[in-house]
Amino acid sequence: MESLARGGTRWKRFAVVMVPSVAATAAIGVAIAQGALAASFSVSGQQFKVTAKELDGTGFVQYGALDKGNDGQRPVAVVGLNSAKITALCQSVVVPVPVFGDVTMRLEAGAGKDPVLAKKLYIDADDLRTNATFTNVDIGVSVDNTTKGPGPAKPGEGGRGTYLPGSFAQQAEHVLFKDVEQRAWATTAGTFQLSGLNMSVKRGKNECY
Repeated sequence: MESLARGGTRWKRFAVVMVPSVAATAAIGVAIAQGALAASFSVSGQQFKVTAKELDGTGFVQYGALDKGNDGQRPVAVVGLNSAKITALCQSVVVPVPVFGDVTMRLEAGAGKDPVLAKKLYIDADDLRTNATFTNVDIGVSVDNTTKGPGPAKPGEGGRGTYLPGSFAQQAEHVLFKDVEQRAWATTAGTFQLSGLNMSVKRGKNECY
């Protein structure tokens, strides 16, 4: 998936993030284009990549939002989960250092018998590739009437701005993502338990995928 162009948005590319309904993304895209969704969640200038062998989550909700970056607004699909078990998690970010060159910070956890555990997890992503299974899914529910997940982050919660009342969302009682590849701008969680944590910093690009 292409990166967002400076000063503009590749809406067709952004649409793929909203799984599993393509029609849903159109409603979110229109709301963002009209400036209806708030953009007060300020993020850094670097995206990060995440992979996981499996993410097993309960209480799923997904809706559109804007994150505010140094060079403009970034449309994202926010995924919220009441709880999640993540197997073989890898997270990497490449930081350009003047003169020295690129430096990759990479974090790995949950590769052993104990998975990564998270509660009230929110992920702001603009690209997601996975094999997904949804249980008791509702597509097209109003964002402020979701009941199966943690609900949209409230203004000021985790730095996020407000959402458009009555806008499109989807929810499910349970989700199972396998072979996850994701590009994100931010992740927040009430608790994040990293079993077998290993962090490395290396020169050059050493991303998760």
